[in-house]
Amino acid sequence: MARAGACLYNVSMYIDSHCHINFPELAARMPEILAKMAENKVTHAMCVSVNLPEFPSVLALAEQYPHIFASVGVHPDYEDTPEPSVQQLVELADHPKIIAIGETGLDYYRLEGDLEWQRARFRTHIQASRETRKPLIIHTRSASADTIRILQEERAAVQEGGVAGVMHCFTESLEVAEAAIEMGFYISFSGIVTFKSAKDLQEVARTIPLERILIETDSPYLAPVPYRGKVNEPGYVPHVAEFIANLKGVPLREVADRTSENFFNLFQHARA
Repeated sequence: MARAGACLYNVSMYIDSHCHINFPELAARMPEILAKMAENKVTHAMCVSVNLPEFPSVLALAEQYPHIFASVGVHPDYEDTPEPSVQQLVELADHPKIIAIGETGLDYYRLEGDLEWQRARFRTHIQASRETRKPLIIHTRSASADTIRILQEERAAVQEGGVAGVMHCFTESLEVAEAAIEMGFYISFSGIVTFKSAKDLQEVARTIPLERILIETDSPYLAPVPYRGKVNEPGYVPHVAEFIANLKGVPLREVADRTSENFFNLFQHARA
């Protein structure tokens, strides 16, 4: 069993499957961010798009650094922003460093009123995923039933000819995780899983198979213990892996290697 405080460096590698290092608070410190990744053996990171106006900054990082990958998409929280079309997402995704569609999904927590526009946007992204054969990065908050329903209706599941994807920064129930896994999705845990208040989420992480788990920072947000409350960065993702190793009672190396392999199994275009 991995012990708390175990050395984070005696492992093969870690991958931060979801971060926003193009955001100003991280982009201004890029040399430091990259150095901390190298120091902590974080060999790759996925810089995730949240809207189209800022997409060029996401792509620029992926083009500049071989170990940074990127996605294209519009986050469900962004109401007043250019709406993507399927064709536009497909065209923007036609780049070797763009390996995913998203982040997309549904969020009923922050926004109120008629949210049909969110559901329509979500369907657009799923259709683009099917056309490009690039996986989805799913954000869902207070909307799990509709998220699963729309994924099923739009045939995002592997069994339906989709390419599935990842439920990122997962905070939902075990039942939601199992429904997503059944469709071929992976479940990604952020620093939230290390919080003392996250007992239910910790039970989800303990229960689901390691073969379906990814790790992430969602930086600059949600720094894991012992950095909670500080600006997060990809170099902190080993702390998520260490916590999951302790939950599951397995060696830290096993979590590091398995989650890295899972990343490349899901994002096949990253192998090119």
